[in-house]
Amino acid sequence: MVTARQRTALACRTRPRRDPTGRHRGIVRLRLGARVRVAVAEQRLLAHLPPAPADLATVGDLPAGPRAERLAARALLRLLLAAELGRAAGATPIAARDGGQPHLPEWPGISVSLSHDAGTVAAALGRGVPVGVDVQVPVPAPPALLRRCCAPAVRAALDRLPAPARDREFAWIWTVQEACVKATGAGLAGRPWAIPVPAGRRTGRWADLRWVSLRGHSRVPASVAHVVGTR
Repeated sequence: MVTARQRTALACRTRPRRDPTGRHRGIVRLRLGARVRVAVAEQRLLAHLPPAPADLATVGDLPAGPRAERLAARALLRLLLAAELGRAAGATPIAARDGGQPHLPEWPGISVSLSHDAGTVAAALGRGVPVGVDVQVPVPAPPALLRRCCAPAVRAALDRLPAPARDREFAWIWTVQEACVKATGAGLAGRPWAIPVPAGRRTGRWADLRWVSLRGHSRVPASVAHVVGTR
């Protein structure tokens, strides 16, 4: 049986804490326990940063919009790496696995994740634990999508909300589902829509992952998930 003291300790470990130096020109940077760091920012706040030459090579002939978002997400990750691990880490190569998951060949003990959507970008790093992050600007969620991604009780809770609130709450749910399959490395093959996520929750568990929604910290729905490491 979990005692009240144990529940309080668990909440403290999973609750996002703003980094004392967590605002860099409007960028929100948060600590989740000892091993996970996450940052969220509007893309425009990173426009002044010159892209790394290696990052330019990854965008190829992408249209201007997706190109700018991808470069902004990598710029945010580089700021996070430099702040947490030093300048050398901020300039390290960022490679991609066969499934598209980013990784750092020169820092095998550090896992990373990136996300971007409609002008908002997010980045996360895990020290010795796989990590996934996702950000989603709310859009109208059709009933078929809600049926696919949400259990009946969750759909009932969403149906009681006005349309804008329903769409925003579903965006929070979807970011959890996406962050979880990113943390496992499976991506869409991991069937994110099958991951149960209660409405309105800030944190939870799925399989061997712990997830946290950045409610109260990020204006745009964003969530991070990580494998629960041994201490």
